[in-house]
Amino acid sequence: MKWQIDNNKPVYIQLVEQLKMKIISGEIELDSKLDSVRSLAAEAMVNPNTMQKALTELEREGFVYSKRTSGRFVTNDKELIDTQRKKLVKENVKKSLETLINLGYTDDEIINLVQEILREDNNE
Repeated sequence: MKWQIDNNKPVYIQLVEQLKMKIISGEIELDSKLDSVRSLAAEAMVNPNTMQKALTELEREGFVYSKRTSGRFVTNDKELIDTQRKKLVKENVKKSLETLINLGYTDDEIINLVQEILREDNNE
């Protein structure tokens, strides 16, 4: 896994966000076993306690679960993942819409722009 850590917000929150993204995107498969805390921490170049805190938060949110003596696993709750995926997309689309509206685009211009972008992407 590739990790991107910066100093602008708490490291464990960045780990939570990145692990969520990897789960939601399917990079980490549902019901798959996660590497050990120490292994993930070494890979991300963070303190194991920080990785433990991130994994505990993901467990609290339902993205991972623990099996005694077997380790941690990604949830198999496809509905949770689909809901979170849709929520993430909506948040990003809203941010983009705010930017476009602040730039003076009308609803019709935004729709035309999105259609243009989709056509360009489909032709590549």
